[in-house]
Amino acid sequence: MRRLLDLMLAKDTDAVADLWAEDGTAEFPFAAGASPRRLTGRKEIRDYLAGFPEVYDLREVPPITVHRTQLPDTVVVEYHADGQSVHTGEPYRMDYIVVIIVQDGLITHFRDYWSPLANATAAGTLPELLDSLRSGTAR
Repeated sequence: MRRLLDLMLAKDTDAVADLWAEDGTAEFPFAAGASPRRLTGRKEIRDYLAGFPEVYDLREVPPITVHRTQLPDTVVVEYHADGQSVHTGEPYRMDYIVVIIVQDGLITHFRDYWSPLANATAAGTLPELLDSLRSGTAR
């Protein structure tokens, strides 16, 4: 996880996607509006991550907390990220809880719990998110 975050800080999203197994998944259970709830396969993950540096200038990820589980290939990670919204110039701070399953050194499953409201506020897309919630098109 630390490697993934360091690559995100370096804005090397291709290298981040390479951490996934070819058929690995990423899930975002709290996603709403235009944000996907599930990505399947390294290509979808790569395409999703490619736009991140255009939205957020990630600047710091302080030390993370890793919780080991009874399953040797699964951990729960808590962390927060600080930066700035590229579109609004506003500060970006997001808290995350991630459940990660790694097999043969590659991520096979990544479940990321983050706040769609905090994300939309930082990205300057809160009105669009609220409209999607009002119209019932949010997932």
